[in-house]
Amino acid sequence: MTALSDTLVFDPQIVRRFDVNGPRYTSYPTADRFADDFGPQDAAYWLRHRRTETAGPGSAGRRQLSLYFHLPFCNTICYYCACNKIITKDHGRSAKYLKYLARELALQTGFLTPEDNEVEQLHWGGGTPTFLSHDEMRQLMAATRKHFRLLEGGEFSIEVDPRKVDRATVQLLGELGFNRMSIGVQDFDENVQRAVNRIQSEEETFDVIEAARANGFKSVSIDLIYGLPKQTVSGFERTLERVIAVSPDRLSVYNYAHLPGLFKPQRRILDSDLPTADARLQILAMAIAKLTEAGYVFIGMDHFAKPDDELAIAQREGRLHRNFQGYSTHADCDMLAFGISSISKVGASYYQNVKTLDEYYARLDDSILPAFRGIRLDADDVLRRAIIQALMCHFELSMDAVETTYGIDFKRYFAPELIALGEMGEAGLLRVEDRRIIVLPKGRMIVRAIAMAFDRRLRADRENKRYSKVI
Repeated sequence: MTALSDTLVFDPQIVRRFDVNGPRYTSYPTADRFADDFGPQDAAYWLRHRRTETAGPGSAGRRQLSLYFHLPFCNTICYYCACNKIITKDHGRSAKYLKYLARELALQTGFLTPEDNEVEQLHWGGGTPTFLSHDEMRQLMAATRKHFRLLEGGEFSIEVDPRKVDRATVQLLGELGFNRMSIGVQDFDENVQRAVNRIQSEEETFDVIEAARANGFKSVSIDLIYGLPKQTVSGFERTLERVIAVSPDRLSVYNYAHLPGLFKPQRRILDSDLPTADARLQILAMAIAKLTEAGYVFIGMDHFAKPDDELAIAQREGRLHRNFQGYSTHADCDMLAFGISSISKVGASYYQNVKTLDEYYARLDDSILPAFRGIRLDADDVLRRAIIQALMCHFELSMDAVETTYGIDFKRYFAPELIALGEMGEAGLLRVEDRRIIVLPKGRMIVRAIAMAFDRRLRADRENKRYSKVI
């Protein structure tokens, strides 16, 4: 694997030409392909046979796990948010939810063998995980450790809202075993914050970062969003300058996907307040220039990291992976997910839990796994997943490696896909060599569009509005 250069070419004309709607490929097949005929019995089968059923060549017998907990509660609503969340100030609701999470933990692990319990990655997402009280945080981690063994040196992360977190909370998170933190910022511009109903000061944000470092967190990541209402190039530049000054280990600069037909809170955002397409590109170009100048490495899509960060190292060593939390250093884990709407990846399957509290509680009251839809991957899915992963994580694909692993003739099997890549090749986005496909610096920002060429299930609905724009 060729080491990734940190050179990134941002060409607005190229972006405009290839900026189509498409999946983010946190999984393949993507979640919109999950079917309702995959239910609790299917999920139970894959849990039982996790160590014998394979997800492709070389995947049998894996033992270590990744755990995800969806904690949906938020005190207030952010208008841009597309997550499955519940707006409340009532901690009675979270107390009940934690009791049912404990039931689901017991139910899922009941299908595993007792020794099948090693966890090297754990993530609390939301919603707002820090909605939980200190006692509730202790309760959930105790329930987790009752069933699983969190390995020394594992990656244990949490999403944090700095508006609701003080230094004592950060200290507790460190004591519970968390060593990585993702902090939502989006934009420090007051006009933007008012427009999206998220008022958050620089001081409270940076206090949390200082506390994380004082309590031994190995990595602090900051999330930003471009394309929000009232956003300007100059305003976002000021935000970036303040963020870069505190030197986070990682940054994510996400594209705001305005889909008010799918997400009700976004209906409170006026179309007239959104930056134009050209303004969005100017904001993104400025962000890339600022981050590159500050020494950050472009990991892929919307992620940047310091050169000595684990993500950058994993990419250079060919170990980078993508899952439902984004880029990861743990490629060989099955993911067990808990809570409403969470998605598990076990063997050659994906399955998602029911989306409402009532459904979730009813399933668990009857001791039934809350999975309500999913998919079993066929051999072609597994192959295409590996190709999409390689392109999105390493910007390079070895045809020889694919042929050796999967027993195919690459150019014959993917003849239509190679033809589809022709226009992108002519535009300088990629180079198809005799035995390799290389995503060039011009193509790295829109690697999603390149990956789409290998998505057999996407076909004619590439412009379907359920997907966000690539840029």
